[in-house]
Amino acid sequence: MKRNGVTFCSNAKLARQLWGEPSRVALRRLRELTARYSLSVAAGDLQFLDGRWYVTHSGLLQLATRRGCRGIKTILQDHFSDLTAARWVFKAVVYKSGLSRGFVGYGDANPSNVSPLVRGAEMRVAETRAVNRALRKAYGIGLCSVEELGWLSEPPKPFPASGASNGSHRPNGSSNGQPRLRDQLCLLIRQYNLDPTLVKAYAADFCGTQTLKGASRDLVESFISHLSSSAKEDLDGLICKLNSYSQPVEVKQ
Repeated sequence: MKRNGVTFCSNAKLARQLWGEPSRVALRRLRELTARYSLSVAAGDLQFLDGRWYVTHSGLLQLATRRGCRGIKTILQDHFSDLTAARWVFKAVVYKSGLSRGFVGYGDANPSNVSPLVRGAEMRVAETRAVNRALRKAYGIGLCSVEELGWLSEPPKPFPASGASNGSHRPNGSSNGQPRLRDQLCLLIRQYNLDPTLVKAYAADFCGTQTLKGASRDLVESFISHLSSSAKEDLDGLICKLNSYSQPVEVKQ
């Protein structure tokens, strides 16, 4: 079943708004992904990081649902897992139909290869990675998934202090293959299902600027760190804080 309303034009337009102008190769790849899998940028099915497309866990699950997936089974691999070291290995099996013998994928996670944002949840990360690999095999998707990315396991490296051309004045700059600040913020928003508009309003208030674009890189980095900690420690409190920015400001006459 094809998803209604997902077109290459809509995907490309939103991609330009989120990540700037992609290369011709990236746009050609986006056209293929749209036509073949009906993956949607707006729905969070795809992420564009370091000049490449990556599929997301939610995008893979949506695809499996549209294609009539009959079931997904996950099995903890006890022999390769170690509770004391927080090292987990899972096997996932995806059944595309009632007669399917299953497509197998494995996923592992430990404190050295997961993002600080999900540190302490290595077991869930390992299971998600296993499911992603099995789904990608089942439906012939060559894209790596965001959740499998090894370089996201390390905190972003700071920009060099010297030189005006290193992009340190740009809130959304990138360096050394690390994700841009905008991409880090998008990942947080998607991970915790936050309202992007309210997050931007909160960010501007936190940075003391009229808009997020007007904030310095250091302020944006501080906000992202603050948002990550708040979401991990008190998500309900963070949502209440964000909702306060949706209330209209009373104008005194």
